[in-house]
Amino acid sequence: MLETIDTSMIDWSRAQFALTAIYHWLFVPLTLGLAVIMATMETLYVRTGNEFWKRTAKFWMKLFGINFAIGVATGLILEFQFGTNWSNYSWFVGDIFGAPLAIEGILAFFMEATFVAVMFFGWHKVSKGFHLASTWLTGLGATISAWWILVANSWMQYPVGMEFNPETMRNEMVDFMAVAFSPVAVVKFFHTVLSSWMVGAAFVIGISAWYLIRKREKEFALASMKVAAAIGLFAALVTAGTGDKSAYQVAQVQPMKLAAMEALYEGGTHEPLTVVGAIKIPEMLSFLATHSTSGYVPGINDLQNGGYTLPDGSTALSAEEKMANGKKAITALADFRRAKQQGDESAMQIARSALDEYMPYFGYGYIQDKDTLVPHVGLLFWSFRVMVGLGMYFILFFLVILILVWKKQLAKLNWLHWIALWSIPLAYIASQAGWIVAEMGRQPWTIQDLLPVNAAVSKLETGSVQTTFFIFLVMFTVLLIAEIGIMVKAIRKGPDEK
Repeated sequence: MLETIDTSMIDWSRAQFALTAIYHWLFVPLTLGLAVIMATMETLYVRTGNEFWKRTAKFWMKLFGINFAIGVATGLILEFQFGTNWSNYSWFVGDIFGAPLAIEGILAFFMEATFVAVMFFGWHKVSKGFHLASTWLTGLGATISAWWILVANSWMQYPVGMEFNPETMRNEMVDFMAVAFSPVAVVKFFHTVLSSWMVGAAFVIGISAWYLIRKREKEFALASMKVAAAIGLFAALVTAGTGDKSAYQVAQVQPMKLAAMEALYEGGTHEPLTVVGAIKIPEMLSFLATHSTSGYVPGINDLQNGGYTLPDGSTALSAEEKMANGKKAITALADFRRAKQQGDESAMQIARSALDEYMPYFGYGYIQDKDTLVPHVGLLFWSFRVMVGLGMYFILFFLVILILVWKKQLAKLNWLHWIALWSIPLAYIASQAGWIVAEMGRQPWTIQDLLPVNAAVSKLETGSVQTTFFIFLVMFTVLLIAEIGIMVKAIRKGPDEK
């Protein structure tokens, strides 16, 4: 079947999914970040009885609502594409991948939909405590939604808790807990959600700085900055910690991604971490990847050629050997199904034994060229450094803002207000760079080692995919411009009067 699929159609399907994911991820981080900030502000209102905090919370809720609505629309389109553009993927692992998405839709989405209405329209209609609970539960619903989506994504990076059934030619879930709470999913959840809090904090600080530049709403702006900077600093520090854990996991389960992130072609022990150019931190890469400064880190060529010793003492296979084993797995599957049709139990057992042996390399059987196993090194190398560099910047940024606002000096520093305002796009760039590293680093795999993109795609006409790509491009751009326009109008108006 693969020979009949136009490679340009595969590229266009990938481009369409990437386009939708990138646009969707413009809205999600702000939703998650604003949720915790506005809930914190309403908590201050309930605890102090100060109407100022109610007014402040309601303003950020307004911006949350605008962003939330458009984020939901792009997210629905993203999920539909699994069925339209990636039907082979949906068939192959739908029993596993569909479970977390179904839970996300039934539990989290309905939870958000229920309590978001109370949050927006329940002022003076329900008690303060119930309204506060609704605000927190709206944010919790969005966070739970993120959890299940990230569980599904993490399973694509590190497939666990399943077995392949040759009778149905599908992977089937055998351990829900292994899928739902895999170590990769847990780390990815905290890293992603806390980094989203950073985006929300940078947004609130930047918009508040605009009011200071305009010499408007000084008390509102400084109070918002104080809350956002405290949450942002906490989030930035935890994000850095989970980033370290994520790097270690990547080294264990996706070594090619790590090698590409570091542009490391020839591996070794005591490997330094490249900062930029010739600037390196001695032995740091070995420490991040193995938790030992003398640990061995394979490079791209090592992973392609094999022959080095794995942590369990076995010898790493070359790409060609994995591809050969993958073809044996595909052949064994065909033999099993043929034997089943013929009712030959003995042949079925032989084929099943071979399939079990070579199934870990199943996806490699669809790889045509071993060079496609190497993701785009330049894009990953620089995206990783943009992400890490901006992450360090925001730790310093939130710390400085927090110190100055507590010392009551922030209102005087007009130059810092401009830096804060222009830090908003930097937060989005850092967030997008992180997803580029995560998703481009997995290429050419839809599911790591199990299913490459050329075997996951639907058989569609290239022209139809191109047409929908440009329709989505126009539609998402219009939505983004509309959101920015509505937000700008709300920001210019400012918080509602008491």
